[in-house]
Order: sequence, then C-alpha cells, then structure tokens
Amino acid sequence: MLTSYYFEKIRRQNARKIEPVRAFLSRMGLGIDTDVEFFVVAFSNGQVVATGGLAGNTLKSIAVDEGLQGQGVSTTLISELVKAAYDLGRFNLFIYTKPENYKLFKEAGFYLLASVKNRVVLLENSKSRLREYCYGLSRAKQPGKRVGSIVMNANPFTNGHRHLVERAAKECDWVHLFVVQEDRSFFTYKDRLLMIQAGLKDLNNVIVHQGSDYIISRATFPSYFLKDEGVINYCHTAMDLQIFRTHIAPALGITHRYVGTEPLCKVTNFYNQQMQQWLTTPTLESEPVTLIEIPRMESNNEPVSASLVRNLLFDNQWSMIEKLVPRTTFLHLKKLFDLETSPYQVKRRAMLVSEQREAQIA
Repeated sequence: MLTSYYFEKIRRQNARKIEPVRAFLSRMGLGIDTDVEFFVVAFSNGQVVATGGLAGNTLKSIAVDEGLQGQGVSTTLISELVKAAYDLGRFNLFIYTKPENYKLFKEAGFYLLASVKNRVVLLENSKSRLREYCYGLSRAKQPGKRVGSIVMNANPFTNGHRHLVERAAKECDWVHLFVVQEDRSFFTYKDRLLMIQAGLKDLNNVIVHQGSDYIISRATFPSYFLKDEGVINYCHTAMDLQIFRTHIAPALGITHRYVGTEPLCKVTNFYNQQMQQWLTTPTLESEPVTLIEIPRMESNNEPVSASLVRNLLFDNQWSMIEKLVPRTTFLHLKKLFDLETSPYQVKRRAMLVSEQREAQIA
C-alpha cells in the first residue's frame, strides 16, 4: 500500500528527468506525443508511480501504477494537472482516453463529447461549453435552402483554396468557413486567418469563423495509446465529423460540406473518404450533410497546394509564388519575409538547415 508520494513538474525537454517517465509509460503500454510540453509526475520512494502530461489544453499520457489504482492517486493526479493548466491560463481542457477510463474522468469533472466504440472517448471539463459555442454560432445563421461549409488550414492561402470557396459560394446561398486554429503549421493561426479573410473579402455570402477547439486538428490528435496509424486516422475522422454533424452543422443550418480532392496527402485523402460515411450515416440522429468533392486546381499539371507554395518560399521563388496565390496572400507573404531578421525568415533558414542535415544522413 502507498504510504506517501509527492508531485514534480518535469518538462519534456529535460532528457535526464524525462527518461524515468518514458520508461514508466512504456511499462503501462503508453507513449509520449511530441506536443506534450510537461508532465506532472508522482514519486514514491524515488520511483515514478503516476504521470499526466499537458499539450496545449489537452491532458495526455495519464497513467497510475496498477498496484496503486483505487487509492485516490488518480484523482489527486488529475487535480494537480488541471491546476497546472489553470496556472497557465488554460481553462478549457480536454482529454482523449480509452473508454474504460471514462468513469474515472467523469468523477474528476469531465464530460463526454464524442466517442468511437471500443477505441477512444473525448471529454471536456464542462457540460455546457459546447452548447454555448453552438449558440454563439447560431447567431451567424442565415436563411437559405443550400448552406455550405468548408474547414481550412490554408498554410498559406492559395489560388486552390480560393477556387474551392468560389465554387461553394456560387452553388450555395451561404458558405461558413472554419479556420483550423492550432499553431502547428509553418504559418501562425493569426497569419493564416488574415490571409483567408483578405483573400475572400469580395465574396459577400462567405462567413469566415475563427478557430475553435471543436474543429479537431489531426496534428493534435493523440497517438500515445492508439499505436496503429490507420486506427489513429480513423478515430480522428470519426471524432471530428461526429461533433461537426451533431452540433456545428445544426447550429448554422449547414446542408453541404465542400472539400478539394487530395492526390498528394494520404491522411487528408483518407479523411475525405471517411467523410462520406460520417456525414450521412443513419447511426447519428442529426440531419445528414451532403459531401461535395471538387477537383483540385492545377498549374503546369501539378496540383496547386500550400506545400508547393511553402517549398517555393524556402527557395525564394517569388515569381512562381505570385502565380499560385491571390494578390492579397502574395503581399502578406512579402511583408512577413521582408526582413532577413523576421521570425519567418529565421524559421525558414532553420528548416533549410534541417533538410540539408537529413539529406546528408540519407
């Protein structure tokens, strides 16, 4: 039986201190996602007996030694982790976990948002926040028989993105566009949002919505307990589209969702394929949403993509970039990269050095 324990906050970058945490999680069948910033770790007699990590506003890698379960360690651990998040001003918290852990987190004040049978449940520390978010969305609801929607990262905003939105705007009474908010892309959320807003300013029936925790990014979806990449992609798609169809779409009267075909990225292509099922399956009580897939715009027989534009940016190919992005995006990019000391130039050079190192190793 556990006699006493204490907690310590350990940053993931601390190689010496994080190794016992990694070993403990490995014994528990868990890993460490790359976005975890730090762990709250319980020690007893110098040994790790419980851990919990924080990645943005998501709690991850929560584990308690099997011999100590049922002794209140789990509840105390979660309380310590939540307190650490609150101290950073992060009050809207989420947990992805196995279904068998649902009861534990429910007792700690977390409520079910979505689930994938026998795989994963998504919880948040509020029973009303999603409802309040959807109420806020509903104030932007517009009349119309055909109301479209698009979810976009735009890293950066290209002519391909503009082509997709123009098509939706032409076919729909209104279009609601949601911007992925996580800052896991080369361009910050703020800059991506600005480029989208500027590039669509002339389309009067397009409403751009700021990012939301309820548009789930694949970049922040957990992999520490879902080892198989195919299972991870399936669960992410299921979670994201359940919330979209069950809560977001009804709030705005959305009838259609528009996506571009995805010949380059396997993950996005899989997402598009699964969309058809989750937006129309009768297993969900909410109204179905019709999926419209638009062929990608091409330039010189190559899909116009954000990754292509980024590669051209890294090589300073501005004349080619100008052909692939709206004028508003081009001017914004020039402003961001104008000075050699700008944050984006520093990031660009760092990525070039990293690529050169990888090439040397290969």
